[in-house]
Amino acid sequence: MTLTRNKPLVLVLLLVFAIMSYLTIGGQSIGVCYGRNGDNLPSPSDVINLYKSNGIGSMRIYDPNPDTLQALRGSGIELILDVPNSRLESLAADASAAATWVQDNVVNYASDVSFRYIAVGNEVLPTRDSTAQYVNYVLPAMKNIQSAITSAGLQDQIKVSTATYSSVVSNSYPPSHGSFDDGVSSFINPIISFLVENDSPLLANIYPYFSYTGDKQNIQLPYALFTAQGVQVQDENLQYQNLFDALLDALYAALEKAGGANLRIVVSESGWPSEGDPDATVDNAKTYYTNLINHVKEGSTPRRPGQAIETYLFAMFDENQKGGLETEKHFGLFTPTQESKYQISFS
Repeated sequence: MTLTRNKPLVLVLLLVFAIMSYLTIGGQSIGVCYGRNGDNLPSPSDVINLYKSNGIGSMRIYDPNPDTLQALRGSGIELILDVPNSRLESLAADASAAATWVQDNVVNYASDVSFRYIAVGNEVLPTRDSTAQYVNYVLPAMKNIQSAITSAGLQDQIKVSTATYSSVVSNSYPPSHGSFDDGVSSFINPIISFLVENDSPLLANIYPYFSYTGDKQNIQLPYALFTAQGVQVQDENLQYQNLFDALLDALYAALEKAGGANLRIVVSESGWPSEGDPDATVDNAKTYYTNLINHVKEGSTPRRPGQAIETYLFAMFDENQKGGLETEKHFGLFTPTQESKYQISFS
């Protein structure tokens, strides 16, 4: 009788709970990568405050920097923590070294730091000269880190993966043709099996900017910036209006062919530079970041309708000590003085 009388109130409370749950999930889908290749960057505690004041709920860091981990305590910010490529060999060869790494950098902080994923290696591929030397160490290191995470009782909270990137896929046009060629499959297929076995996602760095600048004859700028009008690519019964979805779905198609049909992809990096190239402008970068945020908050890819796209923007700051092309120094959403370059909303 009491339940019947209060039924409208119960329904209202359930509706409020559902809305709050939706907002929370949406909020978690946007993170920002925090690189530290600069000699003019703010302190880790100031960085954490900047994340919080802008409503950025997730972070990726590329090494277990103690000051950053300490500053993250009690912040509620969810974290991707990388195992740097330089550590892969030692952690692959020695399970006790992996256990020590996990104890020092994860377990010691896990009570009040919200670890989400461990990225064991970044963009390691047998076809990439700068990282091919690490190919034989990625999976053994993943297994040793996984064992250490399990021994600590954290296997349900923290998932172990590795971060790859779009070049892992061959035959990516149209997206349904995505596959791993022979030079990559012997490396990636056992990793896919590991991820399936441990219910972990694949982390992937997805950059329409690099795909566009590498093939301007066939890719139009609006398609890369989410501003193209109408369908740009018809792929069987799937329609694509932006390059980001096409790159992501090409990777999904490749996973399906390699025994990973049920794997989820987390976009562990995506961004657009503001200097260093004719197409690297403040206007283009603002357009890309704004439209990407709106897309992943509200949409999904054609191949995975209804599935949220957990995404980490690259990067929090311009980094004046990054090597490579000049554009690498200008992916920041904020200047080193903590000023927003684009005045965009993350929430």
